[in-house]
Amino acid sequence: MKILRRVFPAAATAVVLGMTPLLSAPSNAQSLFGKTEIDQSGFVAVASPIGNGARHQLLLIEQKSNTRACWGESGSNPTIIDPLLLTFNFSGICGRATDANGYSIRVNDEDLGLKYSLAIVRQGGDMVLIGRPQSRSNPSLEIGRAFGETTGFAKLVLNPGWRFTRRTFDGKALGHVYLTNDQTLSSLTGQSTAGQTPPPGPTNPTPPTTPTPPPVSQTNFLDISADLYRSDIEAAVGLGFVSGFKDNTFRPSASLTREQLVSIVVEALQRVTDSPEVIGTAQGNPYPDVDRNRWSAAKIAFARDRNIISGYKESNGTFSFRPTNNVTRAELIAITRRAAEYAKTRLGEDAQLQENQPIRQFADMGGHWSEQVVTQLSAYCGVASPLNETGNSFFPNEFAKRNYATAATLRMFKCVTKTAS
Repeated sequence: MKILRRVFPAAATAVVLGMTPLLSAPSNAQSLFGKTEIDQSGFVAVASPIGNGARHQLLLIEQKSNTRACWGESGSNPTIIDPLLLTFNFSGICGRATDANGYSIRVNDEDLGLKYSLAIVRQGGDMVLIGRPQSRSNPSLEIGRAFGETTGFAKLVLNPGWRFTRRTFDGKALGHVYLTNDQTLSSLTGQSTAGQTPPPGPTNPTPPTTPTPPPVSQTNFLDISADLYRSDIEAAVGLGFVSGFKDNTFRPSASLTREQLVSIVVEALQRVTDSPEVIGTAQGNPYPDVDRNRWSAAKIAFARDRNIISGYKESNGTFSFRPTNNVTRAELIAITRRAAEYAKTRLGEDAQLQENQPIRQFADMGGHWSEQVVTQLSAYCGVASPLNETGNSFFPNEFAKRNYATAATLRMFKCVTKTAS
């Protein structure tokens, strides 16, 4: 088997499709994803204060190893949580999820990511974790409560019948966590636990299931039903590293910018292992033309520091990133290449990529700066493929479209996770 050697073209760049998030999973996510049971004692649901503590949001904390405690508990009604992971570098020790990319609701083996969002509301001197329906015609779901109020961090006790499980894809466990109940949605509607005492412990879970995903047969986006990359888009949205728009479109033929690509790639990397590195806020301006407060700044800094992207050298000797420039197909593949190598090192493997299918010799790559990397990535799960998957030309200088960028990133993700399993 041939070894694909590392190539880092100077003009290469990277990013993720970080458009306005739609939701965490496609409407048919119950077909794409399974679940697997996990140790309930390794997780805690927390009401995390926003601002002065008048409002709270859901925070899930996971104890990945016993090296150090990730949280402490004290008191009752409510139980106060001390998020110890905030005081040390918890990479590989603790995990945390703060939004729909990290958690969603699963009821009766159906992923409700597109139907319900998770929220914490104050009711009668209590803080209640609910599933809030996207459609006003549907009732809310009560999932747990704090049994008291506070302006700080409080433990949320899950109602009887609810537990934590982990999302699976192709039989491989992902970082995404489900708040799971095996009852039907209709039987859960209107349930209330007001006046109950906290349950003594986790409920007995059902045996783990990791069904093989069947072919995608429907979509929730209005504009991808006939798109060549429809199944790739749906799978990537379900994995949480790319999203659609609030008008329920994906805009598959739209070009994407450098910062949008970085967003997609970095989000994909966060899902490669069960112990992703947490991206917070940028400590400074990653580049002179990327302010630390820009929406993409933290991800650009993350990718820069790990040699996944590089900037442009200006005439004054400084390097710029040009975040709003459109990405070419060649740049997309160069960035995806570096991301795959980085992912393999995170998984404890050699960074070199081994070909697993025949190399494609593209007719239009001779003498192009990306010729070697594009040729190599054609043999790595077909990450590099002809324009619109037909003919024998790659069109390296064409702007990359959202549909192909999504497909290429998904291929990289699946290739890396497949070799690691």
